[in-house]
Amino acid sequence: MGPHHPSMHGVLRLVVVPQGENVIDCKPILGYLHRGMEKIAENRTIVQYLPYVTRWDYLATMFTEAVTVNAPEKLANIQIPERASYIRIIMLELSRVASHLLWLGPFLADIGAQTPFFYIFREREMIYDLFEAATGMRMMHNYFRIGGVAADLPYGWVDKCLDFCQYCLPKIYEYERLITRNPIFLKRVKGVGFISRQEAINWGLSGPCLRASGVQWDLRKIDHYECYDKIDWQIKWQTEGDSLARYLVRIDEMKESINIIQQALKLLPGGPYENLEGRRIAQEKEG
Repeated sequence: MGPHHPSMHGVLRLVVVPQGENVIDCKPILGYLHRGMEKIAENRTIVQYLPYVTRWDYLATMFTEAVTVNAPEKLANIQIPERASYIRIIMLELSRVASHLLWLGPFLADIGAQTPFFYIFREREMIYDLFEAATGMRMMHNYFRIGGVAADLPYGWVDKCLDFCQYCLPKIYEYERLITRNPIFLKRVKGVGFISRQEAINWGLSGPCLRASGVQWDLRKIDHYECYDKIDWQIKWQTEGDSLARYLVRIDEMKESINIIQQALKLLPGGPYENLEGRRIAQEKEG
C-alpha cells in the first residue's frame, strides 16, 4: 500500500501480508514526508520561517507555530504578555479539536461507517471560520510571533467562539451516542492494534497514542508552557492500548479542549498581545 495510496496521503508505504481478511504481517517504510525543512531554516529569520512550519502538520498548524516560537522565547528569556498566552491556548485547543475531528471521520470511514465523515465537517468548518476571522487564513495561519501573536482578536470574536463551544460540545456527545456502543464498530476496534505501555514508551509514541496505552504524559502538564497551569483541566487517558482506547482518548480530549477554551475565554485579560522585545532583538540582528 502506498506511497501514493489515497488513504495514506503519500506519507508512508506499508508492505502487508494478508491472509483472507486478516493482515498477518506489516512492514512500514517511513520517510516520505522529509522535505529539507532544516536546511531551509538555515538562511531564514523566524518570521520568514513560520509559513514553512505550518506545512509540517496542515491539520493542526497552530502547534507547529507554537514549538517554533517557544524555543527562541526560552533561549532569549522573552516574557509573553498574559493576553497573548491565553490567545495562544485558545488557538491551540481549537486546532486540537479540528485535528481530532478530521481523524475521527476518516477513521470511521476506514472501518465502514461513512456517515460521520460528513458530519465532522460541520464543526470543523466553524473552527476554520474562527481561524479566518482572527488570522486571515483558514489553514496555514502564520499567526504566532516571538513574544506573542501577530494580531489581537477582532471585535465580537470571543462571543462567537463561546457560541461555538456551546454548539460543539453536544455534537461530540452525539458522536459518542452514534459510535461508541455500536456493535459493528466495537467488533472492528476492540482488542485490535494493541500497544502495551512499555511498547508505547520504547517506540517513542506521543499524544493520544501514548496516553491510550496507560501513560499519563501530556506536555501541557509536563512543560508548563503558556497559561495551562492557570486553567482547571485533566489529562485524558486509557489503559487498554487498543484502537478503541485511542478513539476514546481523542473523544475525551475534544471535550476537555472545549472546557479549556471556555475557561480561557472567560479569563482572557486585557493588555498587549505582543512583547515588542522580540522585534527589537530581530532588528538588532538585522542591523
